[in-house]
Amino acid sequence: MPDLTDEEYDALDEHWTTHTPKVSGNGKSGFFAQHTGHVVFVDSLSADWLRIKAAANNTTPEEVIGDLVRAEIARTAQPVTAG
Repeated sequence: MPDLTDEEYDALDEHWTTHTPKVSGNGKSGFFAQHTGHVVFVDSLSADWLRIKAAANNTTPEEVIGDLVRAEIARTAQPVTAG
């Protein structure tokens, strides 16, 4: 960015003081705001395994985790009986 004169700095300051910038152009929350609480920290062994498994299946680590969770839910789910 080129050096600005004092007048140009003052004009920019005035502009941004009176015109609050929008941080999201489409009116929706941003990625990180939408995914608050979705970050999970794992140890190095787990992270490496997830990356290797994902690469082997041409998926993402998130998809691997999702598949594992759904399989565990299906495995432990109690069948609903009519009665």
